[in-house]
Amino acid sequence: MELYFLLLLVILMAAALSSGFPVAFALPGASIATIMIAAGAGLLFEGASDAFFAQGGPKQWLSAGVTNLRGVYWEPERDTLIAIPLFIFMGIMLQRSKIAEDLLITMANLFGPIPGGLGISVVFVGALLAATTGIVGATVVAMGLISLPAMMRNGYSNSLATGTIAASGTLGQIIPPSIVLIILADQLASAADQAGTIRKALFKENTGELSMPSSFDVVSTSAGEMFLGALMPGLVLVGLYMVYILALAMVRPKMAPPVLYKGKYDTAFAFNVFMTLVPPLALIFLVLGSIIGGIATVNQAGAIGAAGALIMAGYRLNEGKKGTYYPVILALISLVMIALVMSNFNTNIKNVKTTTDMIGVALAVLASLGLITALVWSAIRAFKVEDTLRGVMRETAKATSLVFIILLGAAILTAAFRAFGGEHLVKDFLEGLPGGFWFKFVIVMSVIFFMGFFLDFIEIAVVVVPIVAPILLADPEANVTAVWLGVMIGLNIQTSFLTPPFGFALFYLRGVAPAAVKTIQMYKGVIPFICLQLIALGIVGNSPQLVNYLPNRVALLSDNAPPPSNPKLGFCADQYVGLQIADIGPKLLASAESASKIDFGQMPEDLADSARESFTKVAEALAQLKLAEQAILNVDTAAVAFRPVHKKVRALQRDAKTIDRAIDAIVERVKDLAEDSPKITKLNTEVDALKTEKDLLLAQIPSDWDVTHKAFQDVSKARTKAFAVYKRLSGDAYTPAIEVLDVLYSGDAFRALQDGLMSAKDLVAENAPADAVEPLAALGRQFSEVSGVNDIKSAISKARRAVKSKTPDKAKAQAQLDKAIALYQGQLEWRAKAEVDIAPKLAAYETSLRTTLGLKSQPKFTREQALFIASCTSNHRDVSLNF
Repeated sequence: MELYFLLLLVILMAAALSSGFPVAFALPGASIATIMIAAGAGLLFEGASDAFFAQGGPKQWLSAGVTNLRGVYWEPERDTLIAIPLFIFMGIMLQRSKIAEDLLITMANLFGPIPGGLGISVVFVGALLAATTGIVGATVVAMGLISLPAMMRNGYSNSLATGTIAASGTLGQIIPPSIVLIILADQLASAADQAGTIRKALFKENTGELSMPSSFDVVSTSAGEMFLGALMPGLVLVGLYMVYILALAMVRPKMAPPVLYKGKYDTAFAFNVFMTLVPPLALIFLVLGSIIGGIATVNQAGAIGAAGALIMAGYRLNEGKKGTYYPVILALISLVMIALVMSNFNTNIKNVKTTTDMIGVALAVLASLGLITALVWSAIRAFKVEDTLRGVMRETAKATSLVFIILLGAAILTAAFRAFGGEHLVKDFLEGLPGGFWFKFVIVMSVIFFMGFFLDFIEIAVVVVPIVAPILLADPEANVTAVWLGVMIGLNIQTSFLTPPFGFALFYLRGVAPAAVKTIQMYKGVIPFICLQLIALGIVGNSPQLVNYLPNRVALLSDNAPPPSNPKLGFCADQYVGLQIADIGPKLLASAESASKIDFGQMPEDLADSARESFTKVAEALAQLKLAEQAILNVDTAAVAFRPVHKKVRALQRDAKTIDRAIDAIVERVKDLAEDSPKITKLNTEVDALKTEKDLLLAQIPSDWDVTHKAFQDVSKARTKAFAVYKRLSGDAYTPAIEVLDVLYSGDAFRALQDGLMSAKDLVAENAPADAVEPLAALGRQFSEVSGVNDIKSAISKARRAVKSKTPDKAKAQAQLDKAIALYQGQLEWRAKAEVDIAPKLAAYETSLRTTLGLKSQPKFTREQALFIASCTSNHRDVSLNF
């Protein structure tokens, strides 16, 4: 019965949207109305308000909607949404500053003489505006007013001209910074958490193990990663647009003829191009470069963009007047000054100790004041010239409010959708489809594409994504990343601006296009570009590296990069080591052979024995790695026959679980009925029929499934065990060398403690026992920072305890200090010799193993390693056979 109310929810929402009712109120209004109707119907016909809910009742789901609503504002981890008003302000301010007009005119003059040059210039400017403003409506209108008349005047086909302008204007949806990417990142972060819970439950249910290996976790995303992931697909789309226009101009020259520039390509023209391109390119570099370089978060980059747009507006709106460039010059000087101060001075006020530090802080304050002055100066100009600042602030507030109110409404809608079992319905439908993950994915993307004919991108992002994303992300078959899924959805949603009848880019262009341009020509013009967007979707879908590589690269090269020992990177790290050993394996054996000839006679036996044993482990580790690689091949071979059986059985078991949920729902309904209700017999009959259906499903599981499953598990466990043994042996081959080198390299610190240790005896003899406690404790702490002195430290600790006890014993303390001094003198002798005779040879051995057997003991990847791991982890890896 609850499915009828789910249908009612969809009908009410569709009716409200199609009637022109504001989206922000249509979503929560339809949700609350449906929940109240279902509660009333339950009371009226069944005597219980929760009778027609899949689970819970009206109170629970209304409160869940409020909880979701509050979460948009009150959850600290959702602070990414702060970037939305910042980027909106940046876009509107740049649009009001007439940057678009300058770019379009200059680029048209530059590219015009080549076939299709005007069209290519529109695409190029559209890409630049996408990376600066990101406001589709403003971009389309600006290009429609400036470029469309010029294209028509120079003989361009109306359909090509309008299609190029409309499609180029939508690039702001996929090229960062983009509002839709921020919204998708926010939605996908929550979806990834849900998917992770689903996948862990699936692993536990199918394997019986309580914890799932972290290497199987769902990979979440953030707005910064979405920006990085969307950059290359956006450029691919720009390239496709340009290639299409150029090819069309070559094949049908009359549709896109070259346009000769009437002026001269001289120094003045080059300077004009430079002055037109550099400001927006510099802003793009500051915003995206700060994110890519790990210097700023998305929120901070948004603030940088807003400040940069304000300064650009300050000189652009005041163009031709005295002092036009004063604010921007002041800002540039201040930024350079800040960069110099940060790189040459300590500006942490809490740690200011010297006069130089004070000078650095003073210069930093001065530079900051200069930058603030430039910003205030530019703001005053923007306020005085045509009241631009007030208009931009008003438009920013409107756009931001629209986005946030829709987000709030969608939070309530999601709760209502789940209340009537919509989530389970979609999950069961998608999981019941043949063909595995990729068929489900194609279906979802097709639904999103067709929804784009009627809904706005925000509505699709906040309504559809929370429902389907957890299901797709939880599927271990493709094991896709959230950033890849988000970019794919973003590319798909982009078509909603072009697809009739509600393509908003078409509406914007229709409003400024002359009457000579027919609407049907505009529809025809966007069709090739919609096809190009779908081609880009296919390219990105088939090449996940285009999306995943850049976020992975930035993460692995950052200061906060995960160490090589991170289990999530283990698969690719082992691949790297395997390739390295295939090349330099003989050199490693030779290095171990050479190291085994080192004379450790002068060193303590425990250290010497540990080092000698490590050399023998190199050959064992290399041999074990070959066994582990063979174990991988064994798993791959076994997977060929096991995969179809596994897929069939898991599908049958999944269908059986769906029936179990249906049975549980009926049982709950029976509990709510009176004992003499005539409906009980009918419901029990339904339960019996479902149980029979379930038994028939489970009967289709092959009789030898348990044996087949165990055989494959044994092969998988053999692989896991082989790598565990290899990991232990590689550690045994590398770690002792590091430990010995730590001891030898701490010689200077060790010798620096000599005076303190020698004076300790006099300290105990000349002072009261209580006065010697803390100095001895401090001496012990100093020795704790030196490697290989545990015996000396132990003696000092015993001396401290002797003077600290209730019956202080100075003689015992002196004896322990004598022991510590004797041990110290012994170490002085062998350390001095070992630093000369042993350390260089052992260091050569450690260096030879560092990038292979010692890789997972390193604190960070090298650049070469990080780039390999980034490339390796950019591919999606099927892990479904582990579930």
